Amino acid sequence: MNGLIAILKKNVRQYMMVIALAVAMVAFGLLTDGIFFRPVNLTNLVLQNSYVLILAVGMLLCTLTGNVDLSVGSIVCFIGALCGVMMVDLQWNPYVAMLLALLVGALIGMWQGFWIAFVNVPPFIATLAGMLVFRGLGQVIMKGQTKAPFPREFQLMSSGYIPDPFGGMKIGTVHFHIFTLLIGLLIVALIIFSEIQKRKKQKKYDFDLLPQGIWLAKVVFIATVLVAFTVVFAIYKGFPNILILLGILVIGYQFVASKTVQGRHIYALGGNRKAAELSGVKVKWVMFWIYTNMAILAAVAAMVFTARLNSATPKAGQNFEMDAIAACYVGGSAVSGGIGTVIGAVVGGLFIGVLNNGMSIIGISTDWQQAIKGFVLLSAVAFDLYSKSRSSKIA
Repeated sequence: MNGLIAILKKNVRQYMMVIALAVAMVAFGLLTDGIFFRPVNLTNLVLQNSYVLILAVGMLLCTLTGNVDLSVGSIVCFIGALCGVMMVDLQWNPYVAMLLALLVGALIGMWQGFWIAFVNVPPFIATLAGMLVFRGLGQVIMKGQTKAPFPREFQLMSSGYIPDPFGGMKIGTVHFHIFTLLIGLLIVALIIFSEIQKRKKQKKYDFDLLPQGIWLAKVVFIATVLVAFTVVFAIYKGFPNILILLGILVIGYQFVASKTVQGRHIYALGGNRKAAELSGVKVKWVMFWIYTNMAILAAVAAMVFTARLNSATPKAGQNFEMDAIAACYVGGSAVSGGIGTVIGAVVGGLFIGVLNNGMSIIGISTDWQQAIKGFVLLSAVAFDLYSKSRSSKIA
């Protein structure tokens, strides 16, 4: 029993956030008489919050160093404006325009990374300047106009669905997307296999283990939830294209953060910068690439958001940086840096998305929604600080 309590304490952020997400979804399901769990609403939930999740993945790396990037919303506006000029005004090939947009995003990131890493401008100031610069440049390009419509190929990135080569299957009055079911079952099988291998490795090296029954309940719960959501998507139109992009980003960045030398360097930098330098970590280059990466992901989010709206507007990207930062801290990132996971940031982003969606369905005004999200963010950071103070007292 003591071992179980110790394990839960070590992973309190992770478990608390997942439980909070589950409770919020069940609560909104009951408050909306099941409307929240309708296939069309859950699909829209993913589509509407895709840009936040993409930004949260990049912002997580910034928060691991104890910093944030305030410029991402303005970069979204600027890149969206560029896409509008290239695809709508100049009628360029959408794939060429998308590639150039990513390149511009990388250059923006390198520009900001240079000031942060090599000139030692504090990230808060450098990205605050970037927020003003790129918001202004975006509005200069747009000239107060909205540019639309975009080519169909570009729109499909955010509004398209994976086709079903099997033609689907009808049971009674319900039509199922077979390919989506197969993908979902494969993902569940891979997760179960991964959990088994992880437990075997922990047992081999005598790590603390969850009791067999609790571990099994955890695996069954995860599998059940994933199967349920797979069925929901299969009943509607299948998995949206953007969900595949999100899956690739989350898996890729989770692997980099937890399994590579570069990931360990980021955590080391966030834990203790001086110690990281003395250990041979090239701190300046780590910071440089973190902010370059953040701008590239902001460019991806800009294209996703613009494709979903099918228009580029001067107001695009407003407060996006706040949503991304909130997703990271609500998802368990420590304010001081060095603690946090990509999965946690995504769960935090989903939690905020669920709050937005659920409150909108039950008729809560946007003003109150902003206030409630602010209280949620404050509570998450206060909980982090409280947990740290208790840990230091025990030590």
